[in-house]
Amino acid sequence: MGFQKLMAYEKGFKLAMHIFEVSKSFPKEERYSLTDQIRRSSRSVCANIAEAYRKRRYEKHFISKLTDADSENSETFVWIQFAQTCDYISIQQKQDLIEQNQEVGKLVHYMINNPGKFGV
Repeated sequence: MGFQKLMAYEKGFKLAMHIFEVSKSFPKEERYSLTDQIRRSSRSVCANIAEAYRKRRYEKHFISKLTDADSENSETFVWIQFAQTCDYISIQQKQDLIEQNQEVGKLVHYMINNPGKFGV
């Protein structure tokens, strides 16, 4: 099985794409700040999961990269809050994004706490 089949990766990718679509409507003055940051952090979750999976032979490396994914997911949570507070997204959009974000976080935590189930 490749990393693309991991539920955390699949849901993280879906969230990153959802954020990409929503952030298209952010103001132009946010292009190099909020828009860039929220897109980068959400995409980085998936990139770190992929790197972790490739390093799964080494438990400490695996967990370290997953911890990076978790950190990026937390950063994404903060940017979602800013987006709603700045009125770039609705409260409903924020709730939907936060729900997805929390689900990704739970899956990443599961991987961190159960490395043996992922070929480590």
